Amino acid sequence: MKVLMVSKACVMGIYQTKLEELARFPDIDLAVVVPPYWKEKGHRIELERSHTEGYELIVEDMALNGHFHLHFYPGLRTHVRRLQPDILHIDEEPYNLATFHATRLALAAGARPLFFTWQNLFRRYPFPFGWFEQHNYRHAAHAIAGNHEGVDVLRAKGYQGPISVIPQFGVDPDTFKPGARRESTDSQSFRIGYVGRLVEEKGVDLLLEAAASLPGDWRLSILGEGPFKGYLGRHSKELGLAGKVSFEKPLPSSKMPDYYRHLDVLVLPSRTRPNWKEQFGRVLVEAMASGTPVIGSRCGEIPNVVDEAGLLFPEDDAGALAAQLKLLMTDRDERGRLASLGRRRVLQEYTQRKIAKDTREGYLKVMGLHGD
Repeated sequence: MKVLMVSKACVMGIYQTKLEELARFPDIDLAVVVPPYWKEKGHRIELERSHTEGYELIVEDMALNGHFHLHFYPGLRTHVRRLQPDILHIDEEPYNLATFHATRLALAAGARPLFFTWQNLFRRYPFPFGWFEQHNYRHAAHAIAGNHEGVDVLRAKGYQGPISVIPQFGVDPDTFKPGARRESTDSQSFRIGYVGRLVEEKGVDLLLEAAASLPGDWRLSILGEGPFKGYLGRHSKELGLAGKVSFEKPLPSSKMPDYYRHLDVLVLPSRTRPNWKEQFGRVLVEAMASGTPVIGSRCGEIPNVVDEAGLLFPEDDAGALAAQLKLLMTDRDERGRLASLGRRRVLQEYTQRKIAKDTREGYLKVMGLHGD
């Protein structure tokens, strides 16, 4: 199968490991179009060439770079004509111009177009985006949804084709892996962590309120930036948590495995809002791979990601979250059990190799073939 993928996300080297895993399958001839950089919220993410073995990496200029809905690749037609792919895998939402443009090129070249979506909330988009979306629904040979609720949204909006549920990327279990664990004792604080954007829907204020009721010696590390940071700092002081809570800037991806390994628990307390619901929760998978127990709210895809390998609590229930934190503070065996279950779940479901295998299965379905 000749596969041409278009993916701005793959400017990041950590995500290119999935491409190498895909390219290892002898029945896949893979080429991937990426931009030289991607602008996101004022930050320029330069292309990294970290994992480029086994496939052709094509760097193509992007028009309207930084515009999530309106960017596209004017030179893509040249590569479609040259490569004559069987499948054009468009790693973009179906309502984006890039997906519409690439789908048209695929159809003109006799290729089968495939798109990816994270959307787990039903939304109607104004013209032309709603029109792009419906066009792509009619002509896509396959869809990949990054979460289970995304399937329901696609069906409700009229997509009738086949769907696979596959996260966009997995993790490298040789990078995110357990190390020498620091066991909490009376002389060492119980270390709680949060990693992510500091916005209201992520529920970090709820985590502060739950932590405020904890007994004993503990520390909470909040790693991230966002518009809610000022409020969270003030709220922390109001709760009397000075000296127990630290706000830290995001770390480079290379330093994240060590960060996770030095936590006793990672918490993702997300809450649903009219325009947002947790689409996956990548930090959960990274922490689980690192042998760190996780606690998550029942928001969006979190219960499906964690399953029985972590603890779950109802959204916005600070008392329930506090009870789970207390359990892990006092029960070392439970921490060890969840650490083992979490690592095992990642190895079974969320490695880049597993994501690549599932993606190949989707390709085979597109081609009318049966998987191994």
